[in-house]
Amino acid sequence: MAKAQAVALPPRSRIERFGLDAVPQELRKTRWYEYMIIQVAFSVNAGNFLVPALAVIQGGLSFYAALLSTIFGATLAFFFVSYLSLPGAVRGIPSQFAIRSIIGIKGSRYISSPIRTITSLYWFSVQTIGGTLVIQFILERTFQLSLPFYIIAMLLALIMSGLALVGFDAVKKATKYFMPWLILGQLVMLYLLLIKGTGMGMADNIDGGWNFPVMGFFASLAFVQYVSGVSSSSDVTRYAITSRQGFWGLFSGNVLGFILTAFFGAYTASLTGVLNPFIATSEMTNSGILTAIILGSAILSMVSINLSNAYTGGFSLLNSLPQLGRVKSSLLFGAAGILLSLSPALVEEAKSYISFIGAFVIPLSAVIITDFLFIKRKHIEVSEGLSSYNKIAFICIGAGIVVYLLLPENLSPGFLAFLFTGTLYFLLIKKRQK
Repeated sequence: MAKAQAVALPPRSRIERFGLDAVPQELRKTRWYEYMIIQVAFSVNAGNFLVPALAVIQGGLSFYAALLSTIFGATLAFFFVSYLSLPGAVRGIPSQFAIRSIIGIKGSRYISSPIRTITSLYWFSVQTIGGTLVIQFILERTFQLSLPFYIIAMLLALIMSGLALVGFDAVKKATKYFMPWLILGQLVMLYLLLIKGTGMGMADNIDGGWNFPVMGFFASLAFVQYVSGVSSSSDVTRYAITSRQGFWGLFSGNVLGFILTAFFGAYTASLTGVLNPFIATSEMTNSGILTAIILGSAILSMVSINLSNAYTGGFSLLNSLPQLGRVKSSLLFGAAGILLSLSPALVEEAKSYISFIGAFVIPLSAVIITDFLFIKRKHIEVSEGLSSYNKIAFICIGAGIVVYLLLPENLSPGFLAFLFTGTLYFLLIKKRQK
């Protein structure tokens, strides 16, 4: 495999054309606080509310139990995600290219990348569907304007796919411009929940409901949702000024963003039994101004996270089909995302879909993390001589999938399958080295 080479960007090009090539050192100028802003902007959105809200609504947990358990699972995932961003920050290469040195060239192209592409497609669709439902609800309630679901969803998905095509610069600028409105929207939602919501006597499930096996399951579900980022975090940090700034920017932004997300999702579910805080809070006010702020915040939060989903998903697809080039792979990902965004069942059955995706994501992520941190000790080589497949890795991944599927929910399959796969891989690799 040829080593990733830095290439020059055409001087007037507005579309990022760095595919599997390394980003030149002179373009790596993004600082930790910029990454933190980006990740916080990504976090508070309709799709990310699902797990904390489901912990209350389907799991029967109290607000505090749902909040703490999901924060624990997500924070653990973010710790690993931040470490796997180092290849991008150090070498300027995307994640799936770096992963070739862990599971092999063909293993990365034909197994890891398709899994990451499907994961990104799922969350792209979930975010689009959630945003569409918010827009549809507020338009009907406030303006008595009824638009078909599929028209709104297609329009939103098309816009977000187009923005993601521009590349990291679009992601960075969009979140910078969106942040003031996003903060304003969150303050309005906080006011309505704490003043209007509690004043309506709806706080029935704030206390009580500390079921530890259920807490473990939803902690593992949050872990499943976010640990898949280990196979995409380098896509973003290829523009970091240093590896340390990329690491801490991602980690601090992800954790802070999820604390806000978990609060809104779990608290709203505790008060109202509704999955989506944007919809729940818009029902608490008759003010056109406050409703418009909530609607704008919902749209901008969805656009922010889906820029990331489409951006990283396009790179995963590119690694599988490098002959496409970055532009065509982004267009193809966008077309698939538009089609999937027309199916609301992806949100209605989110718990089942996330669990199923986890059967593949968790063992793969365990191997990637274990190899990078404990075998390669955070140092990878993307040079000639890599194998097509790391056979031990895929034996362990297969075993991990079986363990994940066999474990009942009350045993937190995400955590146990992760530990099992990572430990098995470490022991087998060490045995081979001896």
